[in-house]
Amino acid sequence: MSNLRIRVRQLHRKLVPFLVIPLLITLTTGTMFQFAALSGNAGEFIWLLEIHKGKFGQINLEMVYQFLNALGLLTMVVTGFLMWWNSPVRRRS
Repeated sequence: MSNLRIRVRQLHRKLVPFLVIPLLITLTTGTMFQFAALSGNAGEFIWLLEIHKGKFGQINLEMVYQFLNALGLLTMVVTGFLMWWNSPVRRRS
């Protein structure tokens, strides 16, 4: 069981930096656009909505961006849960 714990932790540690960045971009741009829309300046900040949807200039990921975000979030949740489930602290209590 210790080997599984180490593998899950290594996988989580390697994947998280790549998976968190798109989630943070989506969260930040969506929030900023909503503030702009509430203040009546949505037209000036339409570029935030484009980034939020997955369009990064010439790179258009709109068709897969939501799927990649969901897959990344699911991966972090599952590996985080497995680390918690196999933790020695949880087993003692």
